[in-house]
Amino acid sequence: MSLPQSLRTSVIPEELEMIASQELVEVIPLIAMEKTVFISGEFGPLRPPMKSKIPLWMALNLKLKKKCHIVAPEWLNIDYLQDRLTRETTLPEFSDLPFRFAEISRLLLDAASDDIPNSDKLRLVLKDLREARQAKSREGLQQLDHSELSLPNLCSMEINEIRPFFIRSMGIFTQLQRTTQPQE
Repeated sequence: MSLPQSLRTSVIPEELEMIASQELVEVIPLIAMEKTVFISGEFGPLRPPMKSKIPLWMALNLKLKKKCHIVAPEWLNIDYLQDRLTRETTLPEFSDLPFRFAEISRLLLDAASDDIPNSDKLRLVLKDLREARQAKSREGLQQLDHSELSLPNLCSMEINEIRPFFIRSMGIFTQLQRTTQPQE
């Protein structure tokens, strides 16, 4: 199957981050705010010092204005990510991570590193984890088969990175298959 040219380009990382910013995160508000209605839903009320769940984009906006502290998701800690890194380097399959872990962790570490314990070490572990997963992706693509591709636990950023290569490869496989089939 051939995709139209408009669908062959990949989404840029910033667009993926914008999509990921719809995820809900916990915040500790520093200001009181009534329930606010947006197209995506109602959020609030915010009452300090009680935790509230709001979209990441809203949390980042409030953090920028120094009106909240962002609580790191439970998976964004050294022990959890170090365990996932160990699995990536020792097991053949991809370890289970949140689908948008790369985008969310980048946004949080860029905007709220003061709210996240061990943020510098987290950056290093995330970088190592990303490199291990990229190496595993490259390995998997070398064994690409026209009939099936199974890469469970791939995250959105990784899918986006291999999409252009995969689309070109499938096109070449299809052309080769057409030229090698006996003419009827």
